[in-house]
Amino acid sequence: MIIRDATERDVAGIANLHAESWRASYRGVLSDEYLENNVIRDRLAVWQARYSVATCKPMFVLVAEARSELTGFACVFPNEDDVFGSFLDNLHVSPLLTGHGIGKQLLSEAARRLITSASHAGLHLWVVDQNKRARQFYERAGAVVVNSSENLMPDGQRVKALRCCWNDLGTLLR
Repeated sequence: MIIRDATERDVAGIANLHAESWRASYRGVLSDEYLENNVIRDRLAVWQARYSVATCKPMFVLVAEARSELTGFACVFPNEDDVFGSFLDNLHVSPLLTGHGIGKQLLSEAARRLITSASHAGLHLWVVDQNKRARQFYERAGAVVVNSSENLMPDGQRVKALRCCWNDLGTLLR
């Protein structure tokens, strides 16, 4: 497996994997209507916007590939928050490949990238409270839940989300 920087050519693959991951993880959280009929179109619009010329918000996206097939991706907005540091907006692995270390490798590479670019303020993310598998993954990776919020989802529903943080990016390299 290789991890590399995503490019605009990866947008469709990232959107498809994002939608596939949400269908597997958010059944019963997001509406079936959204997951069956709108998630791919919505995720494609999000990723096209992120890679448009008009987007000026700093970010980096890493993709994991095995045999030229996209197996996972991570999207980070460096130094997004004065208190919590950089923001891990997305970390998704193909549902058929979860538990094989891909997410951990992407998370480690994101931390390495942040440390290398002198971003030492930490890393945080929001995880849907009902997404127990993701919560367990982040807890095993050393994240600490620091607060919660009610977040608006793309299908219009509100869900409880937990802010998970790593104050020391070095813990993600171990």
